[in-house]
Amino acid sequence: MAEDEGGANRELVEEIASSGGSLLRRAAQLLLLRPVLRAAISLQVHGRERLRGLTGPFVVVGNHSSHFDTAAIFDALPGRLARRLSTGAAADYFFTSPTRKLLPRLFFNVFPVDRPGKRLLGGRSHRGLAGQLLDRGVPVLIFPEGTRSRNGVLGRFTPGTARLCTTRGIPCVPAALVGAHAAWPATRKLWRRGRPPVHVTFGAPLQPRKGESSLLFGARVQAEVLRLHDQTARAFGLPTMRELATGALRRALPGGREKRS
Repeated sequence: MAEDEGGANRELVEEIASSGGSLLRRAAQLLLLRPVLRAAISLQVHGRERLRGLTGPFVVVGNHSSHFDTAAIFDALPGRLARRLSTGAAADYFFTSPTRKLLPRLFFNVFPVDRPGKRLLGGRSHRGLAGQLLDRGVPVLIFPEGTRSRNGVLGRFTPGTARLCTTRGIPCVPAALVGAHAAWPATRKLWRRGRPPVHVTFGAPLQPRKGESSLLFGARVQAEVLRLHDQTARAFGLPTMRELATGALRRALPGGREKRS
């Protein structure tokens, strides 16, 4: 990494870290984000009691299949955690102008993420920012699939997220989003009307075990997200991951009816 590039990233980390815990951010989340979100969906939160006592840096991970995912997790978290949390946003889109990043920074304390195949913002890489934020004590939200699922089915988690935890010995909070894909899939420009139900279920924070590799820890985290998703789906009569996969396969077969999302 070039010296000026590293210096610019250090300044960015300092800016994000120093704004963590902002009372203005929490006020914006409660007074602006929450009313808009809850006018669009019926948000139901489960497992928040499992996060009592959670402090310091940690990583929240969830399945990713909807435009609602980030806002739903932030709104579902206890306020003391939501106002400190930071999450990644596409550098080539949200960070091209001060106005475009204004609301994401206000609500979600975003940091830039370089997308594969996209031009680097300002010609510099933002790789490693999540780890630098964690080292400053800032918790981060990451969707380890790397992109939104187009059919709601859980994709493979990339190993980098688990590595953030295993190399630092910090916990990972698994979060399952259920119903978000049906409410606003990535393939639709607007969400579905009628305030469809969206559930966010938090699992107990998972701590890397002594000697546990990033690969094994990542598999354990993904298995827990899947378990939480299906447990919640069955409890509220919504499709499990297997049922989502079966439906996607049927639509993909010759003669299968392709639903417009």
